[in-house]
Amino acid sequence: MNILLTGFEPFGGEVINPSWEVARSLHGQVIAGSTVHARCLPTTFVGAPQALADALAVLKPELVIALGQASGRSEVSIERVAVNLIDARIADNAGERPLDTPVRTDAPAAYFSTLPVKAVRDGLRAAGHPAGLSLSAGAFVCNQLFFELQHRLAGRGLMSGFIHLPALPEQAARTQPSVPSMGLAAQIDAIKLAIAISLSGDAQPAAGDPDEGGPTS
Repeated sequence: MNILLTGFEPFGGEVINPSWEVARSLHGQVIAGSTVHARCLPTTFVGAPQALADALAVLKPELVIALGQASGRSEVSIERVAVNLIDARIADNAGERPLDTPVRTDAPAAYFSTLPVKAVRDGLRAAGHPAGLSLSAGAFVCNQLFFELQHRLAGRGLMSGFIHLPALPEQAARTQPSVPSMGLAAQIDAIKLAIAISLSGDAQPAAGDPDEGGPTS
């Protein structure tokens, strides 16, 4: 069985992206009998969905977790919903900055994650990792990719979703004003555990919770 774990290339002037550092660190590992396949996606509105589609076609995964960076967040953020909106606050890596545009005109207003989001949050916290639920993946390439992922897998009975990661310490050290950070080793451990929890047979997606994180840019 295959697990697809995606990360993004650096963007917005950064030279590193924790999402890809985590994904590539787990590439080839076997978790609960399934093999992790990491893919680095371009941080572009055109390239990311196509790279995702190619990976889905080749790997035919049983579980897909897309990772992204959310500087300013202090915890691992398990995203609950992808919205059908692109409203970029900065240009992507191809110089494109679409505003107030739907991700797809042939799709609903939103899709929910099919990961067991509460079980993942609770499991991460129990293991000592700061973690929370979020109701906004933003309106940049991360949300677009999340929406495309859920759209492509809708009705197929597969688990898929998006998790935002904090900045790495070396990124926080270069940022003014400073932002929260989390070390790479802790992020790797958290995502490895999130995969294991998602693959466990007793974990089910759940809705409605007072503990839900705020938006990301």
